[in-house]
Amino acid sequence: MNNAILLISCPDKKGITAKITSFIFRNNGNIEHADQHIDFQTNTFFMRIEWALKGFRIAKKDISKKFSLIAREFKMSWSLYFTQETPRMAIFASKLTHCLYDLLLRHNEGQFKCKIPLIISNHASVSKIAKNFNIKFYSFAKTPKNKKEVEKEEIKLLEKENIELVVLARYAQILTSQVVEKFSNRIINIHHSFLPAFIGQNPYKQAYRRGVKIIGATSHYVTEKLDAGPIIEQDTVRISHRDILSDLKRKGQDLEKIVLGRAVRLHLERKILVYNNKTVVFD
Repeated sequence: MNNAILLISCPDKKGITAKITSFIFRNNGNIEHADQHIDFQTNTFFMRIEWALKGFRIAKKDISKKFSLIAREFKMSWSLYFTQETPRMAIFASKLTHCLYDLLLRHNEGQFKCKIPLIISNHASVSKIAKNFNIKFYSFAKTPKNKKEVEKEEIKLLEKENIELVVLARYAQILTSQVVEKFSNRIINIHHSFLPAFIGQNPYKQAYRRGVKIIGATSHYVTEKLDAGPIIEQDTVRISHRDILSDLKRKGQDLEKIVLGRAVRLHLERKILVYNNKTVVFD
């Protein structure tokens, strides 16, 4: 496909949808997908619209300039993407590799339209996985004393590879503000719990002690506040009184893979809008 995608948010008022669709129609564009939502509590309008560029009268390089006139009129925050442009994604991983393997297998099967040029880890053992998938690997041993300096090296690598999206595949390190700010709303994490319940360490043990009947997983964008970023995707799985702690971990890890995979796909397909530390997800 050779399509354009607009993600838009702005104060709600009459005529926004008409103006956008008219812009596309008048320039011989064919709308293939359109979805919108209004948050009535904040009076905010959200929209995702995708149209074919075949026969479109405005050159690809000039679309932003032409659309900016409409954007100014309605005080829009907006982003323009093209389906022919392939995002570049980096994966950070640690000792637990179930999410890493799942992401790489999904990518190999064509579920993610992206390139994965590198894997970064704080454990050298992950290099075997990177080698099996023919991906460049970098290992950085982090300590509280060297973390900021190591992160500067990681940022240089990410910029050199033109990385758009960073995925933390059960990466057992907390990123500092210098990374989070550099990749705002472009770092996706998977949390092994249904946030905001059982946050912090050993959520499965906390859940086991409480005798829960459901456990969950949460994928969210990373912010400076730990495990408090905009939530993209969540899911749950039933727990029985017969389940022991190892069963909870097994079921939870299965769920983590699914939830993280969904969140990554939604981001790559340009279906997420972030606002007020929340998300609008156009599914």
